Amino acid sequence: MTKSLDAEYFDEWYANIAESPVRDAIIARTLGVPADLRLPGILTGPGLAEVGAALRLPGDGLLLDIACGRGGYGIELARRAQARLIGVDFAAVALAAAVPLAAERLPGRAEFRVGTLTATGLPDDCADGLMCIDAVQFAAPPLAALNEFRRLLKPGGRLVLTCWDATDPADEAVPARIHGVDLARDLPLAGFTDIEVHDKPDWRRAERSLWEEALEAPEDDAAVRALQDEARRSLATFDSMRRVFATATA
Repeated sequence: MTKSLDAEYFDEWYANIAESPVRDAIIARTLGVPADLRLPGILTGPGLAEVGAALRLPGDGLLLDIACGRGGYGIELARRAQARLIGVDFAAVALAAAVPLAAERLPGRAEFRVGTLTATGLPDDCADGLMCIDAVQFAAPPLAALNEFRRLLKPGGRLVLTCWDATDPADEAVPARIHGVDLARDLPLAGFTDIEVHDKPDWRRAERSLWEEALEAPEDDAAVRALQDEARRSLATFDSMRRVFATATA
């Protein structure tokens, strides 16, 4: 039976990857990101720079990183922009790992809270920019998360999303949660304007390199074995999905 992707599942997952320098090294090497950022996702280093540029954060502005995991993406972009950061995730283990990283890289300018994609617990119109990296597909439906993101952004605030969508909407090999993603359709419904949704084949090629290298790694720990399981699932449907980068304005 497939384990439910709930907070308990991710708490265990984050606890495992915290003990796995091998996993972090594979991700850093194939995606071109610093290993010490402790990144859980598969956004490339150049991709992270694109996200930062698209956010257009003002100095001392507030960035929200929703589904932030261990916080590395948001911490790094807030540091580069000299902005403040609030990270939200439903996995308390991940947030516990984010706190010391923020204390080191973004001292006094970051906080982390338990919340979900659709219920962050943050006030209306509070943020200058909001990022959600590779996670909007976990909302049921994704439109509910986009509505929450619009509520949180100030007028003129910028939204940046990365995720995947199906190359063929009729392809039953693609997971149902990916079939639920249609950002070009849903971002206007959530009240966003200035919408751009791009296919990112260069990010997708880097992702393939990650999965292929992971399968060659020794099965040293639970986190590497989990990465290999994800690699097998991802490569089995690789040509059925494309990598997506979306930007919009509140």
